[in-house]
Amino acid sequence: MAEKPPVCNYEGSDYQTSFWDQGGRAYEDAVEQVALKRLLPTGGRLMLELGAGAGRNTVRYQGFKRIVLLDYSRTQLLQAQERLGKSERYMYVAADAYRLPFQNGLFDAATMIRTLHHMALPSMALRQVRNVLMEGSTFILEYANKQNLKAIFRYIFRRQTWSPFSHDPIEFAALNFDFHPTAVRDWLVQNQFAIERQLTVSHFRMQFFKRFFPLKLLVTMDSLAQLTGNAWQLSPSVFVKNRAVGSCTAGEHGLFFKCPACETGLRDDGNSSQVVCSNCGSVFEHVDGIYDFRLK
Repeated sequence: MAEKPPVCNYEGSDYQTSFWDQGGRAYEDAVEQVALKRLLPTGGRLMLELGAGAGRNTVRYQGFKRIVLLDYSRTQLLQAQERLGKSERYMYVAADAYRLPFQNGLFDAATMIRTLHHMALPSMALRQVRNVLMEGSTFILEYANKQNLKAIFRYIFRRQTWSPFSHDPIEFAALNFDFHPTAVRDWLVQNQFAIERQLTVSHFRMQFFKRFFPLKLLVTMDSLAQLTGNAWQLSPSVFVKNRAVGSCTAGEHGLFFKCPACETGLRDDGNSSQVVCSNCGSVFEHVDGIYDFRLK
């Protein structure tokens, strides 16, 4: 790959604790669980969770025999490991989403929740996801929606300068982007995904609603509002269920990983502390149950 996009790195962050466990995000967590339950397949062989973080959503993929948790931050994966434990069911991989270290056509499902909004080149990341999926696989994507009601009203009353109707991404903080629904749909189609269903999520994210309405009521109302997702997308978060279509170049038979530097197939018995590329000589660590395929 010629381009080397910047990567958002949560290394050393207490994001799970500060944002989710103690950050007053019970509503957001609950409505995302509702959306995932509606969109997830009943089961599968091998799931790829992109941007897995500390494993907040991993326990919701109950129907899958094996789950690969991928995150750029090794410390986030260590936190996930503490939550989920070490077992054959979970594999922990530190890697760049722009350079996925897996053979093409390996997975039969993937999710990317609260991750695309960190991508400066989202279409490039989606291309990587499509490559590692089997044809017909399910891909569930969540993205931050710039065309939400709050942004629309702020724009109308001149409280913000950028237009929520423009298809261009808005970077509201470093490596934090909101995207227009039409742009996201275009990227998905361009990268061989067929959109099957859309859900709008977190309609009542504002503090006013959280302060004066009980959690259960907010979740019930959001659950109903999610069903409008195919008609319009006006919430701050949108979930999209996609199916991988078309064909991609087949991966090397019998291999799981490929070198993120040169894309040569990697041989790994799972027991060594290093995985070495026979073509370019790149060395990747396998320490404490975590594969590290980040390029230095």
